[in-house]
Amino acid sequence: MNKTEQLIDTPSDSTGDVAAPSSPSPSPFDPRTDLAAAVELAGRTLAAVRPEQYDAQTPCDEFDVRRLSSHLVAVVRRISVIGRGEDPFSVPSFADEIADGAWAQAWVPGAREVAEVWADPGILGRQLRLPMGVLPGAAAAAVYTHELTVHTWDLARATGQHPDWDAALIERVIGVVRRALPAETRGGRIPFAEVVDVDPGAPAIDRLVAWAGRRP
Repeated sequence: MNKTEQLIDTPSDSTGDVAAPSSPSPSPFDPRTDLAAAVELAGRTLAAVRPEQYDAQTPCDEFDVRRLSSHLVAVVRRISVIGRGEDPFSVPSFADEIADGAWAQAWVPGAREVAEVWADPGILGRQLRLPMGVLPGAAAAAVYTHELTVHTWDLARATGQHPDWDAALIERVIGVVRRALPAETRGGRIPFAEVVDVDPGAPAIDRLVAWAGRRP
């Protein structure tokens, strides 16, 4: 098993016991479930942005609310393109053609397309092209769950929103991102700042964004 595949492998039974024939093995977790939840929460957070907040700075230094909103729409579009096995760079990093305040409206068809493209379970084992390289679909779903969750936090923090974070989802993302994005590999092609120290007992969302270089 290579490093990429290890990102999303399912823990095995460590007891060594043989399961009884009448006890089916639990189904492995489907990372598309978390991706769908991240898409839904990002859309709700985007829809709650008010016009007077467009110029507010976000915790992501290079983005104000306007720029981050545009980027989020581009991200949801790119997730569909990636799922179809197409070139991720065919989608610009920003949806510059969208007028101020129309981001939430543009999000709806983007989210619907993600659901349609990623509906095939076979996508999880398919090799997909991401900006960072080629990954199995299962790993790609986890990568974009991470990106959407961190940017949703950025947008929520900048606009005074308090989403109801799914701690279990975030713990799963933390487990993936700590392996996929080591603390030592920051800068250059890795668009994240240095890890911020937080208490190990801090809420899951704080630990996740701190790993992405944000200060919760």
